[in-house]
Amino acid sequence: MREAPPVLLAGVGDEASPDLDGQLEALRRLGFRGIELRTLDGIAVADLDPARFAAAARRIADDGMSVVALASRIGGWARPVSGPFGRDLGELRILADRAHALGCRFIRIMSYPNQGLDGAGWRREAMRRVAELVELAAALDVTLLHENCSGWASQGAEHTLAMLREIASPHLGLLFDVGNVRVADQDPVAFLGRVLPHVRHVHVKDVVWDADGAAQFTWPGEGEAQLAECLSMLEAAGYAGAIAIEPHLAHIPHLGITADTATLRECFVEFGGRFERIARAVWRAERSQ
Repeated sequence: MREAPPVLLAGVGDEASPDLDGQLEALRRLGFRGIELRTLDGIAVADLDPARFAAAARRIADDGMSVVALASRIGGWARPVSGPFGRDLGELRILADRAHALGCRFIRIMSYPNQGLDGAGWRREAMRRVAELVELAAALDVTLLHENCSGWASQGAEHTLAMLREIASPHLGLLFDVGNVRVADQDPVAFLGRVLPHVRHVHVKDVVWDADGAAQFTWPGEGEAQLAECLSMLEAAGYAGAIAIEPHLAHIPHLGITADTATLRECFVEFGGRFERIARAVWRAERSQ
């Protein structure tokens, strides 16, 4: 029998399959007991009708899977800072209610890509929106996790820390995505070293830069995301949250790329197995010191 991992291993479900049964089946094959929900059959969790959501919640509970986070669209790559803010407040209200139904406390957000504002205006409006979202999250008793993906606070560790200083709240933490740091042409170890005390959830992907200067997603450990080094830092710091794989090999939402269901599932399972082998080697090394 394999030794139990020191953290909850999970996956972003729709990277494995569009439908919930396929998502759960892929995670079971890996032996992972956590799922991060983003879409079911291509429908965002906040947009599921009540009956469909209730059925999904029952299915997840029956499977014994823990929901580690809900991945919202709030402040994300398709919702610029000049877009309507009311839809984000509405989505948060729905997701908070659904998070409670699922026994989950974390909702992933971003911090609004710029559109039509100068640098100072972008910062001011993005922070105003995030602050209002955090205030609402506190009232709804959920925690927002900012992912280093899209928006003002994703430009680097200094921007991320500035957001946390300006909006100091136990209802705002960080989702650290290892691969996204390299996609942004930053150093993952340096970034994590600065934000580590605030990390509440982790995404795993890996990336290489090709000859044309474009970021390409790849298998864990084969890219430039310094995955093992970041895992070692998390382990040494006593990180006890979940780690969710998000391969982006066969399903890349922001590029509109997705493969057939069989390819999705096999890529997800292969990625998860490779990641777990790297993670277990790191954990053994840390414990032997």
